[in-house]
Amino acid sequence: MTGSGAPPAARWRYLAVGLTGLVAACAAQNGLPFLTVALRQEGLSLPQAGLLVSAPTAGLVLTLLPWGALADRHGERLVLSCGLAIAAGGLTGAALADAALPTGLWLVLAGAGSGSVHAASGRLVLGWFPPAQRGLAMGIRQAGQPLGVGLAALLLPRLAGGGPGGAFALLAAGCAVAAVLVALLVRDPARPPRADGAPRPASPYRGPVLWRVHAASTLLVVPQFAVAGLVFDWLVHDAGWAVAAAGTLLAVTQVGGVAARLGAGVWSDRVGSRLGPLRRVAVAVALAVGVLALVAALTPDVLGPAVAAAAVALAAVATVSPNGVAFTSVAEQAGSAWAGRALGAHNTAQNLAAALTVPLAALLVDAGPGYPAAFAV
Repeated sequence: MTGSGAPPAARWRYLAVGLTGLVAACAAQNGLPFLTVALRQEGLSLPQAGLLVSAPTAGLVLTLLPWGALADRHGERLVLSCGLAIAAGGLTGAALADAALPTGLWLVLAGAGSGSVHAASGRLVLGWFPPAQRGLAMGIRQAGQPLGVGLAALLLPRLAGGGPGGAFALLAAGCAVAAVLVALLVRDPARPPRADGAPRPASPYRGPVLWRVHAASTLLVVPQFAVAGLVFDWLVHDAGWAVAAAGTLLAVTQVGGVAARLGAGVWSDRVGSRLGPLRRVAVAVALAVGVLALVAALTPDVLGPAVAAAAVALAAVATVSPNGVAFTSVAEQAGSAWAGRALGAHNTAQNLAAALTVPLAALLVDAGPGYPAAFAV
């Protein structure tokens, strides 16, 4: 799967549509922390709101491997369009629900459907782009996560003034539009022919490299989701920011997140390595979140809002930067025959960590140590 059979314009069109699907899915999966203030106004505690925020991630964990296997067997377009349609249905149910439990169950379904984008859109990049362009292309594709979060930061707090239902409805519409675009505009890459009687490609999990990339990326999810899940609530409740101002700041930081993912992808293309850049980025993540923990311990009385904004921006940008390089490494190590399942396994481990991180970090905040301890951990 080298991408040589596709005209360049077609490759980039498929990438753009896949990116649209990822933006819509990630807004639903990772944008719900911007509803924590609205959910708490509905009478929920912070840990209860954290459970609802993590509900789509729980759905992801249950379905990423099956979606990956379906993409390997039946192609990317079918998996993407069906999964996004399921996500739209789940979010519509959440918008109409009138209690926390049914809302959470609908959000689990939405997460389960939206999980299709992670394995299938990654396979599109692997299939349509040659190795020398994959780091950049996967960086663009991975920019869907910060773009989705940025849009959620701008729009969801404003729509949730009278309750979270309007925000869920907007997310449902985004997934529905993306499903239609995929069905109409995406074409699956050709599968490499296998000679009659040739053995199936051996499992890439017989060696240690994929296991190590999965493990490192799973650990890097913890600071990413501790920041994504709690920093909005920290800015509003501890640092004294207005809801709209906090949402705007976090939306702006997502632009930096896009640039960081693109830069990491181009860097990995130029040096011809995915793992070397990933190691260095991991160090930067640790330093950035350490700075945020220190600032959270001192703000607002000592350092003031400008320092808080700078620390949040640094952490928000740094924590999302490793994803594209790691994702590219997994796809290349697995090869075309195993890419869907390997990417599904990769995202399963990451999203399991994400699903646990937000509610456990919220419990740590609620139990007394506060936001600085949650960021430090």
